[in-house]
Amino acid sequence: MPHPQLTKVALVWHGDREARDAAQEGHRFSAVAAALRAVGVESEPAVYNDDFADEVREQLWQVDGALVWVNPIEQGHDRTILDAVLREVAHAGVVVSAHPDTIQKMGTKEILHATRKMSWGSDTHLYATVQELREQLPLRLAEGKPRVLKQHRGSSGNGVWKVERCPSDPSLVRVRHALRGSVEEDIPLDALFVQCEDYFTGTGRIIDQPYQDRLTEGMVRCYLVGDRVAGFGHQAINALFPAPADGAPTGAPLPGPRLYHPPTTPEFQAIKRRMEEEWLSALCKTLDIETDALPLLWDADFLYGPKTASGEDTFVLCEINVSCVSPFPDSALEPLAKATMERLAACNPA
Repeated sequence: MPHPQLTKVALVWHGDREARDAAQEGHRFSAVAAALRAVGVESEPAVYNDDFADEVREQLWQVDGALVWVNPIEQGHDRTILDAVLREVAHAGVVVSAHPDTIQKMGTKEILHATRKMSWGSDTHLYATVQELREQLPLRLAEGKPRVLKQHRGSSGNGVWKVERCPSDPSLVRVRHALRGSVEEDIPLDALFVQCEDYFTGTGRIIDQPYQDRLTEGMVRCYLVGDRVAGFGHQAINALFPAPADGAPTGAPLPGPRLYHPPTTPEFQAIKRRMEEEWLSALCKTLDIETDALPLLWDADFLYGPKTASGEDTFVLCEINVSCVSPFPDSALEPLAKATMERLAACNPA
């Protein structure tokens, strides 16, 4: 069990043995460490890899908490072993920034289907099998609007596809993979089904959303610490941009820089109000999550939906990130440190 006198958290991120050894001299989360120190919480780096999972497990047994930044897929490995470690230490009383069970509820693309009835939702469908994909996707494509397919878990655009009927040949579909370097192609629909088969491995599935025409206006990332908005990011998300008018096969333009803003930024107050006053309570109710079980640091990504009749913006949820929210705005550092201290105190009262 963690020593009752310790007030220390481990900062966990993925790396190899060399990265683990080097982290003792300085690391990428030094600003987090400084913010924690300012509120009386010490920290230590805990670079994780499946190759030395037992070593990290032993380290986590000696601290009070763990702030974790590890993607669902890292260099071909998923989080199966890490999540087992985190469940074990969390059961023993170590505070984990995002419990694996919470990640499973809100940190996969299935969140888009689970919350489709909320005001941030859209015409979203879930395919649990390849057969469902084969039977239902053609019917939706026949409506004439592009769709976006997203594998259950992934990052960096891997497994995200824009799909629409090819205007010049109804026997083909026009697809673009959001993975960097991909180009728009016209292929048989069956070829797409074959490409998607691996996404159904194990408990995998695919989420299907309508393509948002205002994608070119960028994405708003709303950063939260627990149940409070702690900052924003705004970035052009170019991976699924419309192809050039001349039809030349080309990859997507490189993404623009993400611009960070504090939670007081006027242009994002509509999202802030809706998140804190409407969406959070609806999300927790839908997923059966207590407010104090929300991740210590997470974000919700929004695309601009159709404007209302009065010209106001609407917003469509694109995804929620829980596993590895980094980088994030400096405005989140102090709230994260204070929330960590408060959760440690609540779980380990004197």
